[in-house]
Amino acid sequence: MTLAWIVLLPFIGAALPGLLIRAGRDACALTTGSVTLLALVLLLTQAPAVFAGEVIQARWEWLPWLGLNVTFFLDGLGFFFAGLILGIGLLIIIYARYYLSKDDPMGQFYAYLLLFQGAMVGIVLSDNILLLLVFWELTSLSSFLLIGYWKHLPAGRQGARMALAVTGMGGLSMIAGMLILGNIAGSYDLTVILQHGAEIQASPWYLPALLLILGGCFTKSAQFPFHFWLPHAMAAPTPVSAYLHSATMVKAGIFLMARMWPVLAGTEAWFYIVATTGLATMAIGAWIALFKDDLKGLLAHSTVSHLGLVTMLLGFGTPMAAIAGVFHILNHATFKCALFMTAGIVDHEAGTRDARRLGGLAALMPITATIATLAAFSMAGLPFFNGFLSKEMMLHEAAHTPWAGNPWILPAMATLGAVFSVAYSFRYVFHVFFGPRRDDYPQHPHDPPAGMYLPPAFLVVLVVLIGLVPALAQPLVTVVAGAVVGGPLPEFHLAIWHGVTLALGLSAVAVAGGAFLLWRHAVFNKLRLALPRPEAKTMFDALVNGLAAFSNLLIDGLHNGSLRRYLAFFVTATLAVGVTAFMSGEHAAGLRAPMPAPLVPILGWLLLVGACIAIVFFHRNRLLTLVIIGVMGLILSIAFIYLSAPDLALTQISVEVVTVVLLLLALNFLPKETPRESSMLRRLRDGTLAVFSGLGVGGLIYLIMTRDFTSISEYHLAQSKPGGGGTNVVNVILVDFRGFDTFGEIIVLGIAALAIYALLDGALHGPAARRLNSWIPDQERAKDRHPLMMVVATRVMLPLALVVGIFIFLRGHNEPGGGFIAGLVVSIAFLMQYMASGFGWAERRMKIDYHAMIAWGVLLAGFTGVGAWLAGRPFLTSDYGYFKLPLLEKFELATVMGFDIGVFLTVVGSVMLALANLSRLARRTEEPVSDEPMDFKPVPEEEEIAPDAGLSADVATQTGERS
Repeated sequence: MTLAWIVLLPFIGAALPGLLIRAGRDACALTTGSVTLLALVLLLTQAPAVFAGEVIQARWEWLPWLGLNVTFFLDGLGFFFAGLILGIGLLIIIYARYYLSKDDPMGQFYAYLLLFQGAMVGIVLSDNILLLLVFWELTSLSSFLLIGYWKHLPAGRQGARMALAVTGMGGLSMIAGMLILGNIAGSYDLTVILQHGAEIQASPWYLPALLLILGGCFTKSAQFPFHFWLPHAMAAPTPVSAYLHSATMVKAGIFLMARMWPVLAGTEAWFYIVATTGLATMAIGAWIALFKDDLKGLLAHSTVSHLGLVTMLLGFGTPMAAIAGVFHILNHATFKCALFMTAGIVDHEAGTRDARRLGGLAALMPITATIATLAAFSMAGLPFFNGFLSKEMMLHEAAHTPWAGNPWILPAMATLGAVFSVAYSFRYVFHVFFGPRRDDYPQHPHDPPAGMYLPPAFLVVLVVLIGLVPALAQPLVTVVAGAVVGGPLPEFHLAIWHGVTLALGLSAVAVAGGAFLLWRHAVFNKLRLALPRPEAKTMFDALVNGLAAFSNLLIDGLHNGSLRRYLAFFVTATLAVGVTAFMSGEHAAGLRAPMPAPLVPILGWLLLVGACIAIVFFHRNRLLTLVIIGVMGLILSIAFIYLSAPDLALTQISVEVVTVVLLLLALNFLPKETPRESSMLRRLRDGTLAVFSGLGVGGLIYLIMTRDFTSISEYHLAQSKPGGGGTNVVNVILVDFRGFDTFGEIIVLGIAALAIYALLDGALHGPAARRLNSWIPDQERAKDRHPLMMVVATRVMLPLALVVGIFIFLRGHNEPGGGFIAGLVVSIAFLMQYMASGFGWAERRMKIDYHAMIAWGVLLAGFTGVGAWLAGRPFLTSDYGYFKLPLLEKFELATVMGFDIGVFLTVVGSVMLALANLSRLARRTEEPVSDEPMDFKPVPEEEEIAPDAGLSADVATQTGERS
């Protein structure tokens, strides 16, 4: 349970900053930091077990038949990365409190930060790869919010979109690779997959899985050629940049390569793809960083280079290279986070981070200069700093690893990357903090408050401490590298001095070369400007624009708003699939003989076919078409009754009535005939598709009817009473066996009603309302809007209809009926009041909020399902019992009654919301007279009845004549 809390705490805490910002910025930051600190403390409580070599696991079953479970595990690698995420996250929270201005919405920033933090912790602690993929995509979404935090900056919005596009594309690639990997291993649990390394590498699917997974890792960790998105993410606030580059986001791809090392590493494909990509990224990123004038841009490209260094080490596939890679991840996190914080301090206090406008800041900002210098010397790999130790290990491994049989390619390229690294590190120090002081700083530079320099100072203490006493990091590196390798490690010792070695010589060459490049920086910059410089951003923008143009062309050609065209594509594709299946299958004759057809069903079938043919010929007449559709619905209802399906018959009749009335109201605003739009060629196409579709469906039905097969209906018939407590199998299926389907359907029904309300409500306001008021019907309207006979009949029938509805509802579990049919019956009863007496009259007497009725219906159905959890049973599992009350016979009560009430309320609310709003629309187009048809009060003969006395004009005239 502790592991779950470590993951969940940041997500839970994300709700707090937005609330507590009202209590002040300090309270907001303190709460955010407390959440992270609590998660970190819980993690540290597991340290003794982790360092003892234990693997801590937590597991909750969710969808075991899909292999999707909530499972976490903590080993050395997970502990290391979770510690980086939470520990550096705590420092970032402190730093951001003083970095963000009063105009920045701090509560929003901390909420995004905690969401991102929780997603990252979820990645490194997930045991199930499907769960890991969920957290993986959450990091892309939450980083999008963080990078685009300053929404007023176009660069911030573009950087966020670019990061989301590139990492999201890689995420899709990784999803496919992980699914392949899980299928090879026979499990989606990482702890199981890591035990099947030999089986995975022997599979023919190994290479596709490797390429797809590396696609996700390379895009997330900004490896060449996907490196371009990371520098553009620098438009984010500096706390975000420091967090992304040191402990999160870009380290996610590195983590996954390290996690999958036992099953993917050790092959030639792994070596040449991963090591070569890392080497190229290391050299290219370092070269670009050397000439960046923006401090954050310089540090961003340096991060790309160092990520390439770690990727190259993991690509070597040897245990010692894995040890070096783990050690450099630790070192890079410390000095890079400190450097980004100092860059933010310079920007915050001097008003710019352009190196060309800086210099001489050491005298004005001594604390910041000291922190930045120490961190930069570590990044350069100078002795007595932790970066020197891992850089020497890297050079040693490169010097002993041949590439394509050549022993000098890797060490030469690695040394070249180290030369560039020294050069840009020295440039960060000497071009910014040393040299002559200037008199044209945008702001007067000075050291910031302690809250801004203490977090990077703490990290620099670690930089120096590990550099001087590397043995302090030995236990951590050992346990983490052991988890990466998944087996015993070779003996190694972290020390400052290993004697005069080739790696030491290469390191000295790198320092000397870097100093030379800094000395001649202007010359090399001119040379760079003279050479062709392909811009990754330009190519990315061109690619995006090209894809967008192609997509628009495709969409405009296919997705033109014609439902007929969409249906034609769908039907054609369905026919193609069906024909393919038919041609590739067996065609043995069925064994079941046809039954004789009585005359009555044949006549019904002929009427149905005739109605369908009539629609084809008279479809342009909308009203006639609607009448024919009603006839077809009636025939279907009779067919259901003939086939002993009274539930379906009742439902069909009720739906038919509601649908016809709904369409009649809608057709009121449409032309009475549809225009003749289709050409002869299109009608021929549609007719051909219709004929072949009908033949295909008819043939499929015939094939099914002439063959014996096992149906699930036998199980439902047998278990209806003992399992669901009802003898009406149809209703038990709806509210019990397939209750989850019904629950989803009533939600969709409610959403559809709300959508109709939103569309029609827009027609009652603004320009649409003015057009509606000026609309003149194309046919003369009836003078008698509310016939007296209909008014009286509907009012007399209302209580009877309500009783019928209640009766149908109560009997539904054992006899034909149920909440859905009862809801339709009651809806029809209410609807008749609107039709007979008018919208205004009905609205004033039926004070019902249909929106609330829909909401309560869905909630009641959901609460009924949740109630099963209290009994330790699955969602929507029903129960029933028999009870005896005085003066009553023994009766049955089932929990599904609550669910059925929810269905009833949702159906009534949805139907009435749609129909009532159509009625409002119809009323808007009529003359502004009262909808009161009759109040049945005696009227004296001598009293003149005026049209505005509560009656419509026509009904008032009729009443006067009768009196």
